[in-house]
Amino acid sequence: MTEKDFLPSIEKLRPLANGSVTYQSPSNIALVKYWGKHGEQLPMNASISFTLSKCHTVTKLSYEKIKRSTDFHFEVFLDGKREISFEPKIKKFFERIEKYLPFLKDYKFKIETSNSFPHSSGIASSASGMSALALCLVEMENKNALTAREILKKASFIARLGSGSACRSIEGPLVVWGEHPKVEGSSNLFGTTFQAKIHKNFENYQDTILLVDKGEKQVSSTVGHNLMENHPFAAQRFTQANENLSKLIPVLETGDLSEFIKIVESEALTLHAMMMSSMPYFILMKPNTLEIINRIWKFRKANNSNVSFTLDAGANAHVLYPKSEKEMVLEFIKNELAPFCKNGEFIEDEVGFGAGIIQNS
Repeated sequence: MTEKDFLPSIEKLRPLANGSVTYQSPSNIALVKYWGKHGEQLPMNASISFTLSKCHTVTKLSYEKIKRSTDFHFEVFLDGKREISFEPKIKKFFERIEKYLPFLKDYKFKIETSNSFPHSSGIASSASGMSALALCLVEMENKNALTAREILKKASFIARLGSGSACRSIEGPLVVWGEHPKVEGSSNLFGTTFQAKIHKNFENYQDTILLVDKGEKQVSSTVGHNLMENHPFAAQRFTQANENLSKLIPVLETGDLSEFIKIVESEALTLHAMMMSSMPYFILMKPNTLEIINRIWKFRKANNSNVSFTLDAGANAHVLYPKSEKEMVLEFIKNELAPFCKNGEFIEDEVGFGAGIIQNS
């Protein structure tokens, strides 16, 4: 598919009356990381992520028909409070997607959003937030005859233009983004549900998110991605990521947890190695992040456990483990890892199955 396939059929577009639509969309955590992009939000390598269940955003999009304007008209609210600081990013998003959703200047929008996780908790809400908003907007077009499959694919395509990783939050439990020869239907334009057989070891896989740092990152993900353009190890990194995805595919089928751990932890550390070796260089991990990693390694060896970690582009650690070890690992987290979290906070989550509509009127 190409970008042209997502342009609407103008003759099918019919003006809608006033109304609203609400979607809930989850965050996701990448197992093979995407770091570096080109063109209009296109990835330099393929990635794969677990869709989460409990960490999600609920977005209500209310729309009111107006005389067509030369600009976009919208307001953004977080937990009932107007958030003007969010609006420049939404305007840029609207500018990117207008040719795919040409009715945007025909309406005044009210965007009301809330997260299941604490605001400023250090969990990136761009994936869940942008995917929820994209689904609401595409649902408006759905009233002009999109199929259910077309809604999901176009929503993933649209979400990507707001936040790259958001395209992986539409479906689940595993989603691939980026063209890869071993993943049928994979694309740089949207996320693709991983269709190969998944071993029962990965059913209801657990992700406990340790909130090491709740402050704003010193370097944004956008800046970090851009620093890959002249990175001395960029080409090798993109090759490595694609090779790691190739290695992970049979692991997901056979349930080899030992190999799963090697690939996923290596990917997490490589992501941060790219940050530390860019120019300018930067470090998003904190001392407590490193302490958590070392304690996970020690616990895994001492208890013959399959607990592992991954990291996002920040200081927080995602503790991954099979559900069969939940009781043992949670006890370990509460006793040994929570003291290294901000105010002892962590979030218990697990693999989920994507976004869902809540209301449409």
